[in-house]
Order: sequence, then C-alpha cells, then structure tokens
Amino acid sequence: MVNPFVLLARITVKDGIVNAYLEIAEAADKAVEKTEAGMLFHKFDRDLDDQHKFVWTEVYRKSDDFLFHADNPLIKEYVEKHAQLATHFSIEIYGNVSDEVIEKINSLGIPLKHFATTFVGYLLSERFA
Repeated sequence: MVNPFVLLARITVKDGIVNAYLEIAEAADKAVEKTEAGMLFHKFDRDLDDQHKFVWTEVYRKSDDFLFHADNPLIKEYVEKHAQLATHFSIEIYGNVSDEVIEKINSLGIPLKHFATTFVGYLLSERFA
C-alpha cells in the first residue's frame, strides 16, 4: 500500500557557519535528487525570524522510502557533518508511517513528534500508483 507522508526536520545552525551548513545541505539535496525516487518533495527553507534556523520539508511516497533515505550513505555523510555545524535537530512526521520508521528515528536519538492521520482529509491515490 502506498501511504505518502510529510517529514519536517528542524535545524539550528551554530553562529557564524551558516554558509558552511548551506553547502552541506545543497550537497545532500543533490544526492537525494539523484538517488531517491521515493522522495516526492525535498526543500530546505530558512526561518525569516531567525537566520540560524532551517527546516527540511520532505514528502515520501511510503515508509520504505524513508528507511532507504535514512540508510543512504550520502545522507549519513550529511548527518555526520551536521553534528559539527548545528546545535539542534528534531523531526516531525505528519501522516501514518510504519513502526520501522519510528524505530529508525528513535535509534538515531533524534527527538520526534508524530502526528497520525485522522479520518479527515484525502489523498488522490491514483497520482501515486
């Protein structure tokens, strides 16, 4: 079953190294675009009220696509560099995901907030077939 979901990754970058962080974010973005067919949307935006805060907005086709992303060696490289340049990293998930997704995020020690889907809303599923 195809079950798209949204993931927000909130990041705070250390003072004075925002440009260095933008470089690793750009490299990660290019790697995702080339290697992850299950990533339907991937954007990195800056908080206009705080120039050190950013958010990745990611839309996955299904849970397995996130698991592929989390194990992608190119993303692991980004996460290692992130640890040197940032002070905060947290994840929010909007939609239903497999238990394996939750377990994977918890195993990484990343704070997680999960908003499960209610009966309100719709998905134009024929677009994901």
